[in-house]
Amino acid sequence: MNSATHPIVKGWCPGAHRPMMSGDGLVVRVRPFRAELTSAQTLALCDLSQSYGNGVIDLTSRANLQLRGVAEADHPALLTALDALGLIDADPAIEGHRNILVPARRDASGLTDRLYDQILATLPQLPDLPEKMGFAIDTGPDACLGDGSADFRFELDASGALLLRADSAAKARPVTEASATSALLDLAQWFTETGGHAAGRMARHLATHALPQDWTVAEPRTPPAPSIPGPAPEGFILGAPFGKLAATDLQTLLETTGASHIRLMLNRLFLLLGGTPGDTPFVTEPGNPLMCAHACPGAPFCPQASVSTMDIARDLAPRVSGTLHVSGCAKGCALPRAADTTLTGRDGRFDLVRNGAPWDTPCARGLSPKDLNETL
Repeated sequence: MNSATHPIVKGWCPGAHRPMMSGDGLVVRVRPFRAELTSAQTLALCDLSQSYGNGVIDLTSRANLQLRGVAEADHPALLTALDALGLIDADPAIEGHRNILVPARRDASGLTDRLYDQILATLPQLPDLPEKMGFAIDTGPDACLGDGSADFRFELDASGALLLRADSAAKARPVTEASATSALLDLAQWFTETGGHAAGRMARHLATHALPQDWTVAEPRTPPAPSIPGPAPEGFILGAPFGKLAATDLQTLLETTGASHIRLMLNRLFLLLGGTPGDTPFVTEPGNPLMCAHACPGAPFCPQASVSTMDIARDLAPRVSGTLHVSGCAKGCALPRAADTTLTGRDGRFDLVRNGAPWDTPCARGLSPKDLNETL
């Protein structure tokens, strides 16, 4: 398939200190430390969503949370409340770069948590990196973060030895826990010194620049099948179709199960620690087609979108095979990679891409919602 040029995504990822204006108000992103919230933090965040936002919390593709529909006048009070809950960084510059993926299944105070602390301490020392760049600490019992958006990846080899891999590179550099920080600084410095800032992300930079030989030595372990909703050794994994967590539903879940924490996962999943759900609107079993469907907020909630997305994705999900992505524009925020079926909004209609991303060359253009029902 011929591919069009990847769209240039301008602006920044919305944070707590630097929210982004959307069609329904400010988007305020919360990056929970270690992708984990206590029950008390979660319940308080639900209250804030209802008091200052639209009552629905977004679970993002990077396992962060977003409050939407926040009025500009309410932002200072919301920021104070988030700070009191221990959910934001004091320094806005650090917050903008704290894009760190961690596995939900991990041992407290184990290798993953220790590497997380090292990265936090190293963030102020890193060279100037594009704000969308991020880190993955894929050192849990199984490799599970391969599909996550990250540029610097701490992983394990088949024997359990620690590696640092540049995203999209097939092999990695062996490191130790003691040398992890210096290795991360070395790779970040190589990225900036070889012009990586212009590319914006590691994978795009490696398309035109070869890594030094010592960064392509060892192979990471093979990942197992992706996580799915259902029981887990630590609790229970649930799914949130399109990443939507209604605050009232999340409150009910925590209050009825008595869970101690939630841990956020990729693919719009979250792990409930210490509780088993009963009747809930969240997905509790594998095979639900909505968990293979991706959609951004679309129009009128995003000013760059010209089409409604979620209702169409919800209608089409049971009828298409494989992954479905309905994107309001060519940026592809909900799924920044290929899907089996991609619909890209353009001038109020849809372009159809098979086995590709929203910015790839479509096989059909200008489809109406009625056309989609007949085509798919």
